[in-house]
Amino acid sequence: MKALIKSMRLRTLPLSLAGVVCGGLLAQGEHGNNWWAFAIVLLTACALQVLSNLSNEMGDHLSGVDGEGREGPNYSMTDGGLTVKQMWRAINAMVVVCCVVGLAMVIATGSPWWVLLLGAAAIWAATHYTLGKRPYGYRGLGDLFVFIFFGLVSVLGAFFVMAHTISSELWLVAPAVGMGLLSVAVLNVNNIRDMESDKGIRMTIPLRIGERRAKVYQTVLVVVGVGCFYLAPLRPYPMLITVPFFVWHLLIVWRGRGRKLDAALPLLVLTTFALAVLYSFYAAYNPLR
Repeated sequence: MKALIKSMRLRTLPLSLAGVVCGGLLAQGEHGNNWWAFAIVLLTACALQVLSNLSNEMGDHLSGVDGEGREGPNYSMTDGGLTVKQMWRAINAMVVVCCVVGLAMVIATGSPWWVLLLGAAAIWAATHYTLGKRPYGYRGLGDLFVFIFFGLVSVLGAFFVMAHTISSELWLVAPAVGMGLLSVAVLNVNNIRDMESDKGIRMTIPLRIGERRAKVYQTVLVVVGVGCFYLAPLRPYPMLITVPFFVWHLLIVWRGRGRKLDAALPLLVLTTFALAVLYSFYAAYNPLR
């Protein structure tokens, strides 16, 4: 159980919850409070993230990415804490959990049946980043899928299942794009750190464009991502307190390489989560609206 919890990588949950919290709280402020339904939406996001983490470890283990030269932390399969058979059982169990909580979410929120198709797509994306015959994460497509599911689907999807409408709230595209870009930034700095161990095994954006350009790319992702939150009708000025932490993150990225970039990951994840909470509370519950 200890090895399984380690492989779940629970520290990644703030990033997966950031977009859902943003969309959900905005829906609460715009269309009334339904905290029970909101809790199930959050639970669904957590289940999908855990499924993604377990699947990614399995794929990286089978492909050899999690070998001796890996710059990032070792997980349970590398340490011998979980066998391939045990991990497959855990992945299959999490697929069932995702289906159950996803169905409960649709029922609790009264969402249309086609939302289940979106959930099925999310399960496929979670399990095929590093698994399958042609994992998209090994072909440099991880950035695109992270942008779609951690940004657009996360924010707009959470808002829709809570409010049952989105056509009149087109300004939500701005925070959705911002959340997507910041989520891609988390993946990108992880890929910059692992450039040496990824060579010859998988293709990532940093390997395609080189380390220096990848750091320029990282800067653009963070700056434009944060800037998107200022495009909403009501400027969320309280989130300015997060700006120094984003600057701190970029300084670590530009000054470090390899394992020295580890500190940049939790800093970006937690700052992104803080930005999402500050933004959504201010934009949804500000008395000046």
